[in-house]
Amino acid sequence: MNGDFHYYATYCAAILAGWSHEESLVISSADVFTDACSKTLLSKLKAPQAAATTQLQLELMDARTDILGLQDITRIWASFHFLPRDLSADPPFRCSKRYRAKYHLICGPNGDLLKKTVALAKGKPLEAAGIAMHVLSDTWAHRYFAGTPSLVINSPYKDFTELVPDGDGFARRRMTFRHSVSAPDDLEQSIYTASLYVNSENSIMNLGHGRAGHLPDYAFVRYEYLPAWGGYETITKDNPSDYRHAFAQMVYAMKYLRGVHAEFAADTYDRDALSGIEDELTRILTKRQTDATADWKALGERLSGRMVPAFDSEGAQQDYLAAADKDNTFLGRFIAAALAQKSMVTHQIYQSGSKLAGKSVERTRKEGKA
Repeated sequence: MNGDFHYYATYCAAILAGWSHEESLVISSADVFTDACSKTLLSKLKAPQAAATTQLQLELMDARTDILGLQDITRIWASFHFLPRDLSADPPFRCSKRYRAKYHLICGPNGDLLKKTVALAKGKPLEAAGIAMHVLSDTWAHRYFAGTPSLVINSPYKDFTELVPDGDGFARRRMTFRHSVSAPDDLEQSIYTASLYVNSENSIMNLGHGRAGHLPDYAFVRYEYLPAWGGYETITKDNPSDYRHAFAQMVYAMKYLRGVHAEFAADTYDRDALSGIEDELTRILTKRQTDATADWKALGERLSGRMVPAFDSEGAQQDYLAAADKDNTFLGRFIAAALAQKSMVTHQIYQSGSKLAGKSVERTRKEGKA
């Protein structure tokens, strides 16, 4: 998902869940910061690099793809952006133990790790709730892809086809991918930017949904494709439906974190909270645009009656650098929550018998090793 959803839509969901304006800003700030907290940024702040929740393009281009490098990549992307749905799932084909382990990392909603992620944030500072909401919403947007480099798992077997609304149905349009990062996606011609095809299982080009470009990040798009791992069955990805599910599930999850619900149950959504904004949600989620910031911001301000400022990353960094008690700052609390989330997910992957994310170890905030 893009920052428009991770910040402004999360703010809307938090308000609907009963959090105050100020609390909702903290939650949404931590959500969107999960896409920015890199080792490069943490190094600048002299903060523990083990708390990295993303990797910059330059970091990825320099990343090692030996076993230790792949484990570092997987710890970050599987923990925060491609949460595995079922670590014991049976592949639809016969395969080696090596590929089975990668198949187990395929992201999807409503798995056991999602319940553990949301429960982990209960009773913790609001920054933990923001990280949990980032992970939750990405389980919907990034489903069918894995947070580890893999040609077999993440590369499509056949071309993508867009389902463009046409009257009461949909027209089929072949999607074209190019590899110029400077060229914007052409929505009218269904031309999108994606990573280069590299015939190497562990190439960084085959991480996550890189081979599908930004398609998983756009709320409006519906498409079909044939994944290499899917047993030759076409997958239809309906982003407007998935994003609506993600939004309603965030409202329910944040009510649980507030103590409204005693437990967080999978596949449960607070649709009642959306009753007054259904038409607006449909309009935002189906509008053909790459950035819905203005629409989500307007909805958030209507719901709360307050102005919703953009997240001030530089201000948060300066507060952290200037603080005598760094643990008691936005970034300090974010770092603690990020370390807890990464440790939990890594441990669960390791306990499943996979070494793809390495072995989880207890770390303190002052440790700077990745």
